[in-house]
Amino acid sequence: MASTNVPKTCKVILADTIAKKLLGEVHEMLVKTQSERPAKPTLAAFLANDDPAAAQYAEWSKKTCEENGFAFDLHRVDKENLEEAIVAANNDDAVDGIIVYYPIWTNNQQQDRYIQETVALSKDVEGLCHTHLFNMYHNARFLDPPANRKKSILPCTPLAIVKALEHLQIYNPILAHGNRLFGKTVTVINRSEVNGRPLAALLANDGATVYSVDITGVQLFSRGSGLKQPRHQVLDKEGWGLKDVLPLSDVVIGGVPVESFKVPTDLIRDGAVCVNFSSYRNFDGPAVKEKASIYVPSIGKVTIAVLLRNLVRLIHNRSAAEGVAKE
Repeated sequence: MASTNVPKTCKVILADTIAKKLLGEVHEMLVKTQSERPAKPTLAAFLANDDPAAAQYAEWSKKTCEENGFAFDLHRVDKENLEEAIVAANNDDAVDGIIVYYPIWTNNQQQDRYIQETVALSKDVEGLCHTHLFNMYHNARFLDPPANRKKSILPCTPLAIVKALEHLQIYNPILAHGNRLFGKTVTVINRSEVNGRPLAALLANDGATVYSVDITGVQLFSRGSGLKQPRHQVLDKEGWGLKDVLPLSDVVIGGVPVESFKVPTDLIRDGAVCVNFSSYRNFDGPAVKEKASIYVPSIGKVTIAVLLRNLVRLIHNRSAAEGVAKE
């Protein structure tokens, strides 16, 4: 007699599971890099705020770095002295990459943007300098065309979410790179310049139809009908809200940095994939497991794995530049 108990369909995937595979790739990249440059890679980190989530991220970063053969040098500095400290790290040959924990100035994105530009391009492990962001938004993969020896760096948290979606097989590996989200509809709830907007651009550049939702409204990121454009276009969706986009979405990504916000579970379509990258839980865990097919409750440890991946890539880029200089 068949069992009358219907099994749970939602699979909860933890960040640890996704990060382990990425860290294996990082180790392989590091071994190859150290055959040419034996020094232990050093990441300089700057904490100039009182955000407990940033402090926890720094602790996770330190632990992961030290477990995987990297040196982690944390600088707790007053925000008024931050620029000078970053410039010193830019000029320190022992420093391979620099990370700054944001936000620094509350409600002042322009001041934070200035600090992002203070980090040297060759040490920008977060991919937040103008050149890296320009390449990302324009779907350009290299810093040095046409030679294409040096890959552009992508922002850590958005790239971590991309890697998570690849792990979950939301990306279709049968399709060509750059088109592997074709046919997928994604809602990203957050449009910050550090996380939400870059993520929407990355997903749209890979072929998805992306609804970017923020307090100011909804924007549609896409490459046009039938992927006609080489890079994403942005269209304001006047009068639209979560009620309009969630029922359409194969993937729902929450990144609202407040404890009170919860994605309305009743609007999520059955079988959707739900991913949370906020330091707060944007989804009602028990309820979302009744609707989602896959739920990823946090992404932080994947972000750290991507951070190390970016660091090794910076070292590789520097070696490529030095090789060109010697030729």
